[in-house]
Amino acid sequence: MLAERRILIVEDDKSISNFLSISLRASGYDIQVVTTGIEGIGQVMNDPPDLVLLDLGLPDLDGLEVLRQMRSFSQVPVIVVSARTQEREKVQALDGGANDYVTKPFSIGELLARVRVALRIPPAALPQEEVFSTGDLTVDFGRRQVRVNGEEVHLTPIEYKLLLLLIEHRGKVLTHSFILKEIWGYSGTEDSQSLRVFMANIRRKIETDTAHPHYILTEVGVGYRFVDE
Repeated sequence: MLAERRILIVEDDKSISNFLSISLRASGYDIQVVTTGIEGIGQVMNDPPDLVLLDLGLPDLDGLEVLRQMRSFSQVPVIVVSARTQEREKVQALDGGANDYVTKPFSIGELLARVRVALRIPPAALPQEEVFSTGDLTVDFGRRQVRVNGEEVHLTPIEYKLLLLLIEHRGKVLTHSFILKEIWGYSGTEDSQSLRVFMANIRRKIETDTAHPHYILTEVGVGYRFVDE
């Protein structure tokens, strides 16, 4: 039940935290708000929520450091909600273990869609015991492990979902809007930059040469295609 799902908001801007609290409570979530990184870390450690909405511009600790400390002991889903728009900072947050990244200003509809995705257990697109292998890439769906040349690589939850979606539809061109709808629950085109960041991260982790990718190809202006050879 939604009423049983508790969301921790780590945000020092009262107007934003009030807006988030009212909107999320109206959708049936139980909300707790803290205004500092230290409080957020302590809350996740002592009474873990189901989801964290984390601002990066906190008064005591940088949000990336808060995320790093949270990830040292917890895998609670974290959605970064920040005014920082630089691709480098998005990459740092996603590499640091954030499940998703929402840029301020944002629509509450978009945020709610991302919250639903972060909270739900992803459907099994492929048989749980199946192991997919091509070239030097192996994906064990049962263990949720990805290996390149026998070495395990770490993908964030969203990156893993994206890779599974591409593999499930391997050989087909998946449009930006299709991917956004399947992964985030909406098909708007305004978040294509974030999708590009996620794809770049996946390529960096599984491709030998990111400048000339072998597995994930870009169909310019359309979307992406996974090549199984």
